Amino acid sequence: MDQQVMQKFKRQLEQELQTIEQRIKESERPQATELSNYDNHPADNASDLTDQLTEMAIDEHRGDNAEEIKEALQAMADGTYGKCAVCGKELPIGRLEAMPQALTCVEHAEKKEDNLRPVEEDILSSMPKSDDFIELEEFGSSDTPQDKI
Repeated sequence: MDQQVMQKFKRQLEQELQTIEQRIKESERPQATELSNYDNHPADNASDLTDQLTEMAIDEHRGDNAEEIKEALQAMADGTYGKCAVCGKELPIGRLEAMPQALTCVEHAEKKEDNLRPVEEDILSSMPKSDDFIELEEFGSSDTPQDKI
């Protein structure tokens, strides 16, 4: 990769990191709108809680973005920036212009996204397939003999 292009991406990443860190520092947690919960309508409490959770999620997202940018800056320092961290292929300039913090090619980035499924799905998918309703019917039901016709 051209050194001039590398410097452009580095400046862009450093500026974005500075902006994100400033936003995180200035971020305020929403305060409750009421002094007492005694006479509050439950919807007021729910609105306050929703506001707090939304701000927390935004802060977490900003923190994740900051970590990705720091990893990209570290890759620049190591000399591995611009190459896929998984397969080693050169990343297209278009990808880096769209996402300067990208460390993998599109194919491997999609595989990374596939791993974001809940853990419960692994357990459920490993269970043997069966017709659960038929198994439950063996234990009896509230059906009368007329219902089985």
